[in-house]
Amino acid sequence: MTERITLADMRAVVRMMRGAARRHVMPSFRCLDRTDIRAKSGPLDIVTVADEATERDLTTALQAAWPAALVVGEEAVAADPAILDGLATAGLAFVIDPIDGTANYAAGVPLFGVMVSVVVDGQAAGGAILDPVCDVAAFAAHGQGAWLEEGGGITRPLHVAPPVPAREMAGNASWRYLPPDLRDVVTHNLPRVAGSWDFRCAAHEYLMLVDGRCHFLLFNRTLPWDHLAGWLIHAEAGGYSAHFDGSPYRVTDRSGGLLYAPDRESWQALRDLLLTPG
Repeated sequence: MTERITLADMRAVVRMMRGAARRHVMPSFRCLDRTDIRAKSGPLDIVTVADEATERDLTTALQAAWPAALVVGEEAVAADPAILDGLATAGLAFVIDPIDGTANYAAGVPLFGVMVSVVVDGQAAGGAILDPVCDVAAFAAHGQGAWLEEGGGITRPLHVAPPVPAREMAGNASWRYLPPDLRDVVTHNLPRVAGSWDFRCAAHEYLMLVDGRCHFLLFNRTLPWDHLAGWLIHAEAGGYSAHFDGSPYRVTDRSGGLLYAPDRESWQALRDLLLTPG
């Protein structure tokens, strides 16, 4: 029987995220020793003891609530990449980014977040993003809309920004990870939009996007812990996204880039503006 993920389920996931953040993320913020931080694939790819503790906490909580679920954590996959292969075939899976924006977190910059997404039979079914500093969470369940919940319990629906001409859009193009030729094109064209910025944190960039605070985001890497939650929330908030070639994003995709815009027409205009040489 196919699992149905509801908004009540996603609220429960948000509560788990808040609990893990209270226990592990915030107590260590600006309190890390050098020995609490280490590099993974390179000097810009780091992990802290708080990342690992948060992922363990969330894994335990999610498996207690959904014992049959596969849990795919970013740090667990770093230790055993084969875990990620199970995402395509699992009947129910949760994907965890315990601290998105770890570089900010380790530097004492309060722009980081916790992200969890839900996959049912290979399809995105739920997503949640928590800003533990401001205690604000965005969450969505497939076909049930996107919502913002503040710590005081206030909940309101989320909507992307209204479409505007591409030259009037503001957002972020994460150009650092683009292939060199495409990076040159995008960085050359980026001044043609109204404004751009970079938080070094996809969680906060998605929170801006799904609440209509900006128009677009562009990413090259499409690892699921970085993007599944934000992708689903953006879609449920009324937005449009696709790979750079216009093909739809899927749970198992690990390349092809992602471009987000308010609707399909403005997506095409933005793609032409940012990704066309000349």
